[in-house]
Amino acid sequence: MTICIRKLVDCVMKRLDNRGYDQLRHVAIIANYYSHGDGSCFVKFGNTHVICSATIDRNVPLFLRGSNSGWITAEYGMLPGAGSERIKREASGGKQSGRTHEIQRLISRSLRSVVDLSMLDQKQIKIDCDVIQADGGTRTASITGAFVAMYLACKKIDRNVGMINDSVVAVSCGIVDGTPLLDINYSEDSNADVDANFVMSKTGIIEVQACGEKRPFTEDELQKLMDLAKSARETLISIQNNALGI
Repeated sequence: MTICIRKLVDCVMKRLDNRGYDQLRHVAIIANYYSHGDGSCFVKFGNTHVICSATIDRNVPLFLRGSNSGWITAEYGMLPGAGSERIKREASGGKQSGRTHEIQRLISRSLRSVVDLSMLDQKQIKIDCDVIQADGGTRTASITGAFVAMYLACKKIDRNVGMINDSVVAVSCGIVDGTPLLDINYSEDSNADVDANFVMSKTGIIEVQACGEKRPFTEDELQKLMDLAKSARETLISIQNNALGI
């Protein structure tokens, strides 16, 4: 008897939310979530909820003054009530964590990779990603929503949005109990042998962050995770486009 790969994988591991190994959580994006600001959205990947906003600043960083380039930068944070236990505000401790810095830089460079910065005409777009509920994949949800907020802000600078040459989406994957899984939640992430985040454009891969949490992983396993991420790319871009009405 021939057993298809998908049924075999489903038998190996049953996900708590009854998704298939290659299924996204319910993903939704609501554009123009704020009445203020130059661009905003609410994005949810299952029980991970993030509010993303974009503000046009007429001043670029000092190192770009006098150049022909604009800039895009991002800030990221988790609200105190986002997790199962209260999360201490980093501002109260006087400094941001290394994790926060890492995520902010990831969001920033992911967005810059698809924008012709020279068309920003000495303007800076500041992105804010605030996690209001966390259940794994907060950085990838933030990137997916941040693109929508940025697109709306760029539209205020250039109606045709010619400065944006591609889309940006992101999703997390992991290997749990030997099974490669798409869009892992907190429970799966906490028990993952291998954890990976994929940032993608319509045409290629922007960045891969992969870590052997409990053991080294093989090139074949990394390829399986990448294939899972790529299988979700078109769906995520379609959700973004629907939110933007394009």
